[in-house]
Amino acid sequence: MLLMAKMSRNEICLLLGATGVGKTLLLKRLQKLSLHELGEPPSTLPTVGTNLTDLTLKKKRVTVRELGGCMGPIWASYFNDCSSVIFMVDSANIAQVSSSCIQLLSVLSAEPLCSASVLILFNKIDMPCTMSLVEIKSLFRMDDIIASATQPITTLEMSARSGQGLQEVLSWLESIKVK
Repeated sequence: MLLMAKMSRNEICLLLGATGVGKTLLLKRLQKLSLHELGEPPSTLPTVGTNLTDLTLKKKRVTVRELGGCMGPIWASYFNDCSSVIFMVDSANIAQVSSSCIQLLSVLSAEPLCSASVLILFNKIDMPCTMSLVEIKSLFRMDDIIASATQPITTLEMSARSGQGLQEVLSWLESIKVK
């Protein structure tokens, strides 16, 4: 019984986004950064299924469950057990923006996530063809999404490859209050 109580305190964060946005690389880089060993970006392969990664932060432990982009149709079956969501967008892939926006709206409208904290990451800002934050927020109509959402939403620009913004992601994970 004690083991069950201890396990239930571990926070679950879902990591979602379309195929190829950089979820696996982000997860590997966050794990290294939480151990104070950032180093060079590792190679990755597209996730088929899920990856579970435990991050030990200053005051708590968070389990991040990455769901492969190809699993979009069944993401909802993982919503019940999480208290936070990181949703990644490839800001260098304009062709993917509209489908990412539809996926995000579907996530935000899911009843089990009505009070989950949400972090929207605009990744790949180090790429030469990336959209500016103003452009991508305009395409997403981010102000309207934030105004109508029931969840607290934070947005950040980052590059999982260069490491820019990774510390802010860890800080956001640390700041989340489990409901």
